[in-house]
Parts: sequence; structure tokens; C-alpha cells
Amino acid sequence: MKVYSFEELVQIARQKSLFYKELYKNVPLNPKLEELPVLDSDAFWHKNTIENNQILTEAQMDGIVFKSGGTTGNPKFSFFSLEEWELFTQAFGEGMRKGGLKKGEKIADLFYAGDLYASFLFITKSIEKSYSSVVQFPLSGGADFEHIVSTINSFKINVWAGIPTTMVKLAEYAEKNKLHAPDKIIFGGESMYADQREFILSVFPKTHIQSIGYASVDGGLLGFADETCGPQEHRVFSDYTIMEILDEDTLVPIHDANKPGKLFLTNLTRSLMPIIRYPVGDKAMWIDKDPELFYRKFKILGRSEEGARIGPATVYYEDISVLLSQYHEHFNVKGFQLVTKHFDNKDQLIIKVATSSRDAAEIKKLQLIIEKERSFLKELSDERQIHPVKVEFVDINALATNSRTGKLKRVIDERKT
Repeated sequence: MKVYSFEELVQIARQKSLFYKELYKNVPLNPKLEELPVLDSDAFWHKNTIENNQILTEAQMDGIVFKSGGTTGNPKFSFFSLEEWELFTQAFGEGMRKGGLKKGEKIADLFYAGDLYASFLFITKSIEKSYSSVVQFPLSGGADFEHIVSTINSFKINVWAGIPTTMVKLAEYAEKNKLHAPDKIIFGGESMYADQREFILSVFPKTHIQSIGYASVDGGLLGFADETCGPQEHRVFSDYTIMEILDEDTLVPIHDANKPGKLFLTNLTRSLMPIIRYPVGDKAMWIDKDPELFYRKFKILGRSEEGARIGPATVYYEDISVLLSQYHEHFNVKGFQLVTKHFDNKDQLIIKVATSSRDAAEIKKLQLIIEKERSFLKELSDERQIHPVKVEFVDINALATNSRTGKLKRVIDERKT
């Protein structure tokens, strides 16, 4: 299966893709990586249409088509030839093997399937191609919850693979009901936050939790997690990709460790829909100090743009996550969601917090903490630019998820334009 050199990939893209031909019209004939412009995500997807596609280098004759997990009215479709799909899953399976799949493990695949969504098919096939001696139980996260519980108990399934929201729901069930404890939880699809990890470990203190790996349906391979990786840490798939961390303002490559920037990907396995200096959408920093290290380790620092715009201010999901994590033990936070509303000519931010408490005094306490720790919100409220921030304590099942993917919707805009 083909892995292209950087030079080969660029030549294919600029010769056969109308989009890249135009993008690279002023680029030297044999450019270095840093001489290429980074992709503008909006422009890329605007040209990546079903009809009259200007990204693809040729008509798709085999393989598979996926749709991103987003919920916007303008879905993103990703195209893989059969050879690219086989190599994608083989490489990710290699990463899972390096991550510590062990002989005899029973793995419940609780990722979501259907509607052109990739994760269930992708993880099932990647586990197969890891060539590890494990047993798969392809349940899917969309299966009846009682059926999932019954299967886990009946077969004593000891590894759960799925998104963090599903893992939290299972742990919450296990607080009051019989559920065979997992030896290992391998998660993907979204970040697992400290409060979620702590809650799961409070129910299953002997369970090992780690990333299943880092990938996206649009970019492809992003990183694998071996047993040396801490939370949010992965290693570059250097056999198959070029990963860059660029300064957010200057787009100059960052080579030093512990300096945050934006992740950009060049995928050396895809020529049908070339991915060259593509913005992954996450912030990250290098962990390993040696820039020449082949499988260099990096840490994901959250989405580069993910927040709720409230009046003149933006409230970032990651920022509220950091704040809430400081009070995890007191409030027993299992997850949260930012909801924006608009009435009486002003915006309001509602922070829905999943917790077992319904105490009005505790709600007020957390609201005061947020107003104190993020004083700009109180100042905007006092200035009548926004409504006061509202905190709601809800059951975890009351947090809205994407019906197709099962992922938590971190920010929900209920304002009507």
C-alpha cells in the first residue's frame, strides 16, 4: 500500500486537483514544506462538494465515503480510495497495538455507527488490523442501554472502547447497579476531561484509562497513544504523516517543547483527497524536547476555536472546564454543556452541569464561584450587556448529544436569527 513522499504528494495535488493547482500557482516547483501555504479550512470545504468537486484528484472508483460528526447544515464529506482506507485502519491498528492491546482481552466497541459516520466501522476494522489476539463485541453506542449492560455482564467484557460520555453513563449506572468492572477503558472521539476521569475512577478505581488513539474523518491519522503517554498525550504517526505545531498568530513552526500552537497535518497516505498543511482544529504542544525524535510526543490542549459568543465576549469551553475541575470533589461534576439563549435584546449563557446534586444553595454557590473567577461575565451583566450567567444542575442524560455520533454537544446555540 502506497505511502507517498512529500514531494510526490505535492506534485499529484498541484497537477490533478483544481483547488491545489490554484493554491500553489505561485509556489516554487519543488517547494519545501514551509514554502506551502497552510489550508484555509472554510475555503477547502467550500470546494469539497459532491458535484463539481475541486479538491479530488480524480473520480472516486472504489473505497468509502464518510461524513463528519458535525451537526451544521453544511456537512463535510471525506473520500477514501479502498487502498487508502485499508492503510488508514492498518496504521491506526498498529498504533493500538503499541498502545497495549493484550492477548485475550474482550473489547466492547461502543462507538457509534450509521449515517456515514466513521468511528464504529473504523475502530472495528482497526482492531482487526492490529493483529492482536483479542475478542471483539461490536455493540455500538446506539444499542439499547440495557442490552449493553447485559452483554458486558454476561461475557464479563473487560475492555470498553467508546466516547467519554458513554463511559461516564456506564460508570453512573454502576454506582447503583451490577456491572462487570472493566480492566481498561480506551476512549476516543472527544477529549476526556479530568472530572470525567476522576468520576470513572471513583467507581472503578482499578481501571486503566487511556486514549484509543487520535484521528479524524477529515484529516485521517493524527496520533497514537503508547503506554508512556499521559492524559491528552499522543505520538506522531511519523511513518505516514507530517505533523506541525504552528504559532497561532504568525504560523511559524514551533519546534521547542511546551510552547502551545495550532496543529497542522500533512497526510502522506491520501492522494484522492489530499490533506496538506491542513488545520486539525486543536491546539497542542510538543512534550519531547528533541525535535528530531521520530515518534515525537505531543499534548492536545483543546480545540483551537470552540466557545460560546455571549454579547461582546467569548466563553471558551476549555476555560470553563479548567475552572470546574478545581471544584470537582465538592460538586461531583460528571460533565457540562454551554448553552446560549437570547431574549429581551440580550444574550445569556447557561452552564448545564451534570451532577447528582439538586441543592439550590449549591447551585448558587457555583454561580458565585464562576462570577468571581471569571469576573468579566459579572461586569458585562452589571453593565446590562448580557443577562446574568445561569447555572443548572442536571442529570447526565439531560446533556444533549449528537443523535448520530453520541458525542456530547459542548456548545449549543439556541438563539434564533
